[in-house]
Amino acid sequence: MTDLALYAGLFLAALAAATILPMQSEAVLVGLLLADYSPIWLLTVASIGNVLGSVINWYFGRGIARFQDRRWFPVGPAALARAEAWYRRYGRWSLLLSWAPVVGDPLTVVAGILREPMPVFLLLVTIAKVGRYLVLAAITLNWIV
Repeated sequence: MTDLALYAGLFLAALAAATILPMQSEAVLVGLLLADYSPIWLLTVASIGNVLGSVINWYFGRGIARFQDRRWFPVGPAALARAEAWYRRYGRWSLLLSWAPVVGDPLTVVAGILREPMPVFLLLVTIAKVGRYLVLAAITLNWIV
């Protein structure tokens, strides 16, 4: 398999993992780090894919809110109200948890629903996503003593 295909696979895994799809990209990144591919390129590709996936969630949130009264809407009114209240309480800083399993992806959707400005969204989500991958790479490659 060519290097380009490996990096493309990592990008797609990171992108899909950041959407509301139930996927993980960490195993792909760790495998490629252990296979001695460039950590800088791997971190860059994974981070761009993961941030872009969160941007997709943000746009999804912007568009989906108008359908919340439909029966097929994926979240009940009470759950949506709780998520919005939580986001309003902790504000945009909660986007620093966008890297976290289970809560991270819904946070990025709620940020879109509540129309968090894109520049702030991008900054905070990028810090969170890059930070998570840096910690993962540091542990995998024994950068931490």
